[in-house]
Amino acid sequence: MNRFVVAATLLFAGAAHADETYEMRTEPAKVAIGAKSKTSVTIAAKPGWHVNEEAPISVKLTPGPGIAVDKPKLTRADLATKSVDNARFDIGFVASEAGSKTIAAEASFVMCQATTCKPIKEKLSLAVEVAAAEPPAKKKSKR
Repeated sequence: MNRFVVAATLLFAGAAHADETYEMRTEPAKVAIGAKSKTSVTIAAKPGWHVNEEAPISVKLTPGPGIAVDKPKLTRADLATKSVDNARFDIGFVASEAGSKTIAAEASFVMCQATTCKPIKEKLSLAVEVAAAEPPAKKKSKR
C-alpha cells in the first residue's frame, strides 16, 4: 500500500479514521425532506504534526440519489475553521427523499512536521438519515 495515499470508508456518523499524522471525524446528519441542513468533515492533527497552511486543501463531494449539495467541491476558502491543529469543512445539503443516504467525499490535504510533509487523500462516506416531511397541521374550523 502506498504510504502517501490512505483510503478508508466512514459508514457511521461520528466515525473516525486516523494514521500517525491525523484523525478524520464526521458530524452526524439527521434531517427532514426539503430542509436545508449541514454535516461536517474535520481533519485533526496528531501531536508533532500540523495541517499545512499553504498547501491546497479540498473536499470533492458526490452526493447519492436524493441528496443535493450546495457545492460539489470545497477548497481552503470554504473552511469553516482552520488552524495548524485542525481544519473543518461544513457541507450544506438538501434531501429530496426519505431513507438512509450518503454523500461520498474525497479529502485532499497535507500534514507536516518540522522536517517532512505527507500528502493525504482520504475517501469518506458521510451518512445522512432523512425522515419524511411532517404533514401540515390541519386547522380546526370554528362554527
